[in-house]
Amino acid sequence: MDIQRISAFSHGNIGGNPAGVVICDELPSAETMQASAAEVGYSETVFAMPKDGAWRARYFSPESEVPFCGHATIALGAALAQAYGDGTYNLTLNDANISVRGAAQDNLYSAALVSPPTHSKALSDNEITATLALLGYTADQLDLRIPPARAHGGADHYVLALKNRKDLAALNYDLNEGRTFMNERDLVTIMLVYIEDDQTFHSRNAFASGGVFEDPATGAATAAFSGYLRDIGWPHQGRIQITQGEDMGLPSDITAEFSDEAGSPITVSGTARNMV
Repeated sequence: MDIQRISAFSHGNIGGNPAGVVICDELPSAETMQASAAEVGYSETVFAMPKDGAWRARYFSPESEVPFCGHATIALGAALAQAYGDGTYNLTLNDANISVRGAAQDNLYSAALVSPPTHSKALSDNEITATLALLGYTADQLDLRIPPARAHGGADHYVLALKNRKDLAALNYDLNEGRTFMNERDLVTIMLVYIEDDQTFHSRNAFASGGVFEDPATGAATAAFSGYLRDIGWPHQGRIQITQGEDMGLPSDITAEFSDEAGSPITVSGTARNMV
């Protein structure tokens, strides 16, 4: 099995979130894909094959299959552009149909995905308390300009905003407790954000559901977060920028563009680089 290793949402030639990419004529069994993803050890590995004029894609973390992964989709867009040329590629996921555009850009690749539709809902007080307890934060550390919520953009994420950048840098939790917490709630990540300004955010994404402490760049969560900002009437002006991975030493840049139409897909873009 030929597994490409591509870092998505990179900060030029550094950082980003590594993904495994397998392009094949026929997808292996789910058990084989799961074992391969565990062996690769990245937060996600995507497997894709041509089918009915599109590409059938499935995503696996080291411990589980997920319905949609943004950074692995960006990596897949770069891999398809390398193999078949610049263009837009339609993808058939488990629960949705999306597309990704890939193009050569000097010694890098640019890629942009169009997410599934978005939706969100506020978290109950009890659920906020439980999430804060897991992460070791208190209610007075929350920035309630963006209230805690469950947000969806192809997969489900909790979103909590923090008042201080130092609190974001201090993220810490027990991986096993986090795995249980997220799996019980069918969450892919818990996204923590710090607001720099109306269009600029810093984020960290706890990813215990996938068997890793944290994701360096999370396109699916960015899509969900963007949809949530739209739902609450945030002055997004059609575009936001997210910096992620700084506290892991893997700086990552994610751009999201979207309209004011409720629930409409989000375009999430960034740079991808081949890993040696």
